[in-house]
Amino acid sequence: MGRRRKGRDVNGILVIDKPIGMSSNGALQQVKRLYGAAKAGHTGALDPLATGVLPLCFGEATKFSQLMLDSDKAYITTARLGIRTETGDAEGEVVSTRPLPEDLSAELVEPVLARFRGDIQQVPSMYSALKHNGRPLYEYARQGIEIERPARPVTIYELHLLAVRDNELDLAVTCTKGTYIRSLVEDIGEALGCGAHVTALRRTLASGFTLNDVHTVESLERIREAGGSLDGLLVKPDAALTMFPELELQGASLRSILNGQPVRIAGHSVTGSVRLYGEGRFIGLGEGIADAEGIEIVPRRLVKDSRQAS
Repeated sequence: MGRRRKGRDVNGILVIDKPIGMSSNGALQQVKRLYGAAKAGHTGALDPLATGVLPLCFGEATKFSQLMLDSDKAYITTARLGIRTETGDAEGEVVSTRPLPEDLSAELVEPVLARFRGDIQQVPSMYSALKHNGRPLYEYARQGIEIERPARPVTIYELHLLAVRDNELDLAVTCTKGTYIRSLVEDIGEALGCGAHVTALRRTLASGFTLNDVHTVESLERIREAGGSLDGLLVKPDAALTMFPELELQGASLRSILNGQPVRIAGHSVTGSVRLYGEGRFIGLGEGIADAEGIEIVPRRLVKDSRQAS
C-alpha cells in the first residue's frame, strides 16, 4: 500500500517575485507550505542574488514545467566593470582587477554589445547547476576543481544598454533558455578589456509571464495571516502554453482523447504541440502528426478535470 501524500490537491500556476538572498527552492518550499500543497515545483532556478519572475507549478500544472523551463527569458542586470570574481557575481571572491577604458561611454560600449547579439557560443560558468557525472558544476568549483566545459549555442534576441555610470553598465537582455547572464557579462567585460561581474540581476520574463503577473512572498503571508485563501491567485496551466496553437474537440473525438486514444481531425493541418480544449475547458497538450492521410492528434499530457485551477 503506497504512502499517502501530505498536503492537499492544489492545481495551477502562481508567479512570484523571488526575493534577493533566497534560493528558488527555498522560495518554492515557503509558498508550498503557505498553500499546504501536496505537489509543487519551480520552472528554472534563479541565483540567490537574483530577483524577479519565478513561476511555480502546483499539481497538474507540474506536467508542463519542462515546457515552461524551455521558454525564452528576459533580464535586467547591472555589470560592475574592472573586477572579475570567482563566481561571476558579487558573491564571489575577487580574482582580478583592471583599469577601466579611459573613454567609457555609450559610444564605446554599443559596438561591443553588437558582437553578442544573435546566435553566439557561450561557455557556462563553473558556478552553474549544469551536471558533470551526475554532480552540479558548482560542487566541483567549490572544491577547486576545474571541469572543461564546451561552448554551447544560445541566442541573444535583444541586448540593450540602459545606462552607463562611472564603473557600471545597466543592460536589458532577452535570450533563449540556458543563457547565463553572468557569463554574458564576463564576456562583455573581457571584450571591453577590463573584466566585469554581475552585481544585480532581475528576471522580467519567464514562461510568458512578466513582472505585472508576480506576487511577493510577503503578500501571500499577509493573506494567510488574515485568514484568507490563496487559491484565487492561481492561473490555469494553459496560461503558460500560449505559444502553441489551440484545438477545440467535440463529441467522439473528445471522448477518444480523454481515453488516451489518438484521433484524426479533418480540416486541420497543425503539427507539433497543440493545446487541446473540450466543452470550453483546457484538457491538456496533444501532438499533431502528419501522415499520408492527413493529421492525427495524439494525446501527450492531459490534466484531470477535477484538478484544474478555478
